[in-house]
Parts: sequence; structure tokens; C-alpha cells
Amino acid sequence: MAGMTTAERRGYHQICGRDGAMMVIACDQRGGMRTLLASDPAEQKAISEATLGETKADIVRYLANHASCVLLDPVCAVPGVVDLGVLARDVALLIGLDASGWDTEPGTGYRLSKLVPGIDARRVRALGGTGGKIMVYLRADLPAANARNIAILRQCIADFAAEDLLLVVEFLTYQVEGESAEAYAAKLSELILGGTRICLDLGAKVLKLPYPGSVEACAGVTAMAGDVPWAVLSAGVDHATFIGQIETAMANGASGVIGGRALWKDCISLDRAVQRERLTSIALPRLREIQAILARHGARQAA
Repeated sequence: MAGMTTAERRGYHQICGRDGAMMVIACDQRGGMRTLLASDPAEQKAISEATLGETKADIVRYLANHASCVLLDPVCAVPGVVDLGVLARDVALLIGLDASGWDTEPGTGYRLSKLVPGIDARRVRALGGTGGKIMVYLRADLPAANARNIAILRQCIADFAAEDLLLVVEFLTYQVEGESAEAYAAKLSELILGGTRICLDLGAKVLKLPYPGSVEACAGVTAMAGDVPWAVLSAGVDHATFIGQIETAMANGASGVIGGRALWKDCISLDRAVQRERLTSIALPRLREIQAILARHGARQAA
């Protein structure tokens, strides 16, 4: 596994706090954010990209500006938060490359990841990004499910390497058709370990991973990753659950957190006054609690 270049390392340092740990507020969601803002499908569809942009601007202003980095999308959030001076000058910016949702492969039900059109490493740099983030769906136990998504990873990793720009690589797993929830849960740790191996073999230099599931699995990811730092994502769990996952991950070699919904999912609202109050009184104290854990554990240094 190749280590970071000087430029990539500089970008990595910028997405980390002074304690050396990643503390990135993720709010690049679009479809998922609509479901949180309205319960009725018709109302969700009526929520415009401009409204999502205002919601994300509030998350930046009242929450992410207190972290070391924010992860945003180039559809409704960027470049607005930069051009309007919402994003603090000392907070790094990751820009998501993945489009909202996924396509489904006919006959198999496999998830096919998608990219936002026109967004590559050069465009990320032009939008003021410190780096990019790519997410794909992987089933490490089903090679046939991964061909297109691995091709996307390979393309993005090569593109960012050619531009000498930091890229954070994320994958998610999922249940396939006919698979029971119990069977899926039983193999989840192995799927995360297997997906991690795929990303490392493709040349990922920073990883954003689902919680591996246990002390042993976290330690296994760390051993496999070697000098490649990894951050644990929240996957929308409640805050108390996420805090426990962060403690376990950090105690077993993780290098930080890239978390979103666990911090702000019950704080956003179409009423912006309510939203601002909740972000300040609920989400920000949650961030401070996470930052205290990161400071206590420290972080592995990237090669």
C-alpha cells in the first residue's frame, strides 16, 4: 500500500483536529435528509435543493464550524457555503462524489453505485475542497455484485492520485434479496473486513467505515489497514449507541469519526428557528462529547 504524498498528507492533517484525530461532520445526504425533514413522500419530493442547501448551511454554521472538517455535496451545498462565507476559514471541506441513492441490477437486486455528473478531482479543487469522498456499496462475499462499484472506486482513486488530492474512500454493505436480517447480521463483521480489504487493495489511503461490530473486528481492521487511517461512520444510529462505538473503535486503532445523522438527525427542521436552536442545544453538546473521546484516545499517525 502506497503512503500519502506530501499534498495528500497536508490535506489529511487539515481534516483532523489538533489532537490528530479526524472529526468530520457528514451532511452530504440528499434523499435521506428529505426523509428526516418530512414524513409524507409528497412533502419530501417538494423539498427543493435550495431548502436542503439552507439546512446544510445551518448545520455548517451551528455545528460543523466547531469541528475540524465538514463533508458536503456539490449538488445543493457547495459552493454556496464557501462563497457566502458560511464555512469557517479554519474548517476543512470534503466534497462527496457519490450521487444520492443507487441503481438496482436487474435480476440480481445488487446495488449499483452512482457518481454526481461532472464532479472529479479537478472540480473538487475548483470548488474549494480540501479533498473528496467516494462511497460505493460492496458485498465482499459476492464478487459478482461488486464489478461496477469496484470500477468506480478504481477510477476515482486514480483520478485523485493524478491530481495529488486527498480522497476518503467509504463503502457500505447491504442485505441482498432473499437474505434474512439474522443471516445478514451474523456476517456483518466479515463483510466490513472484506470490504476494507477490497478498498485497500485498490489503493485507498484514508477509509470511512461502518462500525466493524466488536473489539476484535475493530482490531482486525486496524491490523489490516496498517498505516492507512480509518474513521468510523454513524450510519444513523442514536447518539448513545454511536458514543459506545466510537469508544471501542478508538481504543482499537481508529483515527477518528466521520459522523452525521447521529449528531443532527433529530435537530433539523423546515422551521429554521427551531433547527438553529436544536443544533446549538442538542447537536453541539453531542459533538463536544465525541471530541472529548477523541482527545482522550489520540489517533494513529498516517504514514
